[in-house]
Amino acid sequence: MRSGKDLPPPIMTSEPGSFAQKTILHRKPQIIEEVINDNAYPHSIIERLSHFREEIASDIVQPLTVLTSDTEKWNTAWRQYEDRTWLELPWYFAEAYFYRRLLESTEYFQRGSFQGLDPFQRSKRRQLRECMDPLNVALDAMKRIRDPKLLFENLLHASLWGNRVDLSNITVEDEVRRRQAMIERENLLIDDFRGILEIFETASLTCVAFVNDNVGMELGFDLFLADFLLTNEWVDKITFYLKPFPFFVSDAMPKDLKETIRSFLDASSTGLRLLGSRLQQALSEGAIHASADWFWASPHHFCEMPIRLYQELSHLDLVILKGDVNYRRLLSDRHWPHTTPTEKIATYFPAPLLILRTLKGEIIVGLRDGQAEQIEAEDPEWLINGERGIIQYVEKASPRRSDPVVTREPLGREKKQQT
Repeated sequence: MRSGKDLPPPIMTSEPGSFAQKTILHRKPQIIEEVINDNAYPHSIIERLSHFREEIASDIVQPLTVLTSDTEKWNTAWRQYEDRTWLELPWYFAEAYFYRRLLESTEYFQRGSFQGLDPFQRSKRRQLRECMDPLNVALDAMKRIRDPKLLFENLLHASLWGNRVDLSNITVEDEVRRRQAMIERENLLIDDFRGILEIFETASLTCVAFVNDNVGMELGFDLFLADFLLTNEWVDKITFYLKPFPFFVSDAMPKDLKETIRSFLDASSTGLRLLGSRLQQALSEGAIHASADWFWASPHHFCEMPIRLYQELSHLDLVILKGDVNYRRLLSDRHWPHTTPTEKIATYFPAPLLILRTLKGEIIVGLRDGQAEQIEAEDPEWLINGERGIIQYVEKASPRRSDPVVTREPLGREKKQQT
């Protein structure tokens, strides 16, 4: 990661007509409305949420006011932008801070009836219910794939695309599946599958981790992939890095992981029950470990990773990085040229990376010369409509003796980005 004035500007909510701006102007107020409708909150909380919605629309960003264990951490980050409106912020900070403010408004951290009550619980459970039948069909389909290499590729695609994956035809032969995979590969702007397969086949991988994203279908497929890796003895231990509190509506927390496995165990399908039993055993024996460090739902980018977490990740053989927001944090949510090599930005990361990301944000690197322009001409919404993705391997950089343990961005106040 370069530093200081060499860095490109951050993606800002002030950029007219941008997806970043639209998420603040339209999506965040909508989320507040959904939270009010989905929960039996008293008038005092509803009023607080309504005031928060008004602040987002036109007012200066306010600090956290309820003292908790992480209040000062968030307010330290907020002080960089304390004189700004919600449309004058770096995009990632605006989104992350929104969710922390929403939890304060709903008394998530305060003693009382609503302490620990996930404001998105109803939505998460709805997603889990709705995904059980498709996951069962997908599991039956995967059982019919006799080639483990092809099964591994299908599992990576499933973990990448989430509910977009199509494994519903359980009668087709492996050769048909190969043709289906070829069609799906056309939507991959970066596809390092062959290299990734070689690593799993030839390297001795002991500890692998997921930095997880969403509940529902996506978490279900993450569990399918984890089960495959453990059952086939491709890895010995898997860590799921989950969110410590509700974040980005559907991001998975440890309770969501446990509830998903319980749903497998309670399923009418024998296949899902057996899968749930294997996963539950792996969890109880430590082959699967759930971790929820505060950093994963913090206002910081991955280049600002605390030393203790950096050291923990440095012992991993591979980190499977899931989803759009995690990708943005890897790249510090900045306007990198699309042809910038990913490995030149992520030199600070302490472990090799397997990136599984569907494009839902205005940022991507690692493309060939002219590739972005060609896609833009065909599809102006290509960066945000979720139609394309990447399966990318980023090798761990060899540290030079002069390099610091973690290359951090300056944390001082940045100038307002004018667009």
